[in-house]
Amino acid sequence: MKRLPRISSLATAAGIAIMCATSAQAQVSNDVVRIGIMGDLNGPYAANGGPGSVIAARMAIEDFGGKVLGKPIELVVADDQNKPDIGTNLARQWIEKDNVDVILGGSASSIALSVSNLMKQANKPYLVAGTVTDALTGKACSPMNIQFLVDTYSLPKAGVQSMVKQGIKNFFFVTVDYAFGAALQTEGTKFIEAAGGKVVGSVKHPLGTTDFSSYLMQAQASKADAIVVLNAGADLSNALKQAAEFGINKKGQSVSVFGMTINSVSSMGLDVAQGLQITAPFYWDQNDETRAWTKRFLERNKGVLPTYIMAGNYSATMHYLKAVQAAGTDEGKAVMAKMKATPINDFSMKNVRIREDGQTMRPVYIVQVKTPAESKSKYDLYNIKGEIPAEQAFRPLAEGGCDFVAKK
Repeated sequence: MKRLPRISSLATAAGIAIMCATSAQAQVSNDVVRIGIMGDLNGPYAANGGPGSVIAARMAIEDFGGKVLGKPIELVVADDQNKPDIGTNLARQWIEKDNVDVILGGSASSIALSVSNLMKQANKPYLVAGTVTDALTGKACSPMNIQFLVDTYSLPKAGVQSMVKQGIKNFFFVTVDYAFGAALQTEGTKFIEAAGGKVVGSVKHPLGTTDFSSYLMQAQASKADAIVVLNAGADLSNALKQAAEFGINKKGQSVSVFGMTINSVSSMGLDVAQGLQITAPFYWDQNDETRAWTKRFLERNKGVLPTYIMAGNYSATMHYLKAVQAAGTDEGKAVMAKMKATPINDFSMKNVRIREDGQTMRPVYIVQVKTPAESKSKYDLYNIKGEIPAEQAFRPLAEGGCDFVAKK
């Protein structure tokens, strides 16, 4: 067999190299990595995530360098208005027409469950940072879902344990009337009964309620040891403010929550929120890295503190881009495999693994809202009382009912 002339061998090698490079570049669909972020931008949950989450995602893209695999990164933003039909249609358009590669979601649970199904069919990652239904890693799980924050299992578990330790035995729920509230109440009831407590009653209210007087009167009439408010955003702020105006705490009943974001504390003020004990996966004043990131965020967000949802959107965006880079492609299954195989490392998490069912196994913190006398500045709102390891905070893998996990 004759040898090729050296020049021909070099030309052949160069050609192969060019072909390989072209092939690698072609792994980025449509020559752009397009990230969609969907949430409530103007409604009752806008301050929880909303525009602040968009800012955080943009920060992650900029910190990554604005390009991945030599291709530009584009952020597409939409307001789902907390309406399942709008959120579902937006996601379908993004998938079928706009070539969106990944969706970050953080609004109503009903929207997230619908979008999750669409992303599963499309084999594209759905990164959850704000929606807390535990179904996304349980009975409605998908191999394309990752939950970056807390859920409706971890929040009531920590909340109930804390209240039972304080001697509270009888509970009354004031619950927002959609999937998020229902899930919190269901899980909370399980933990209460397991601890020997009792739910003596509950009442549901529509999303966007401004007058909670009738609901609070029913709660007071129940004579429960604790009135637990199961909602979020503006609803939570309004409910707690009105509970303070009713003087419920002073009449012998405690008013509690299973979880809330820091914007609600700021909104109602320390006079109202002081003493509340909350489960949170992030607080801005934890360490030098969180403080440095928050300083940058404050400059972009008009001096308003980041919620854990906003920080979660930064983490989700950054981890996704690192996975695209490592996988050498934006193909959904390959990127998801890389995300789950790679520990999360950023300003808010260190060496945090993503469990098979999509749950990010991060520690969560028990924080207590400071009194006005304890607070040294408008940003100084929490005392961190303890850390709950992820294995204790989140539902055990075997108990979730996730079908693709159970098959293995």
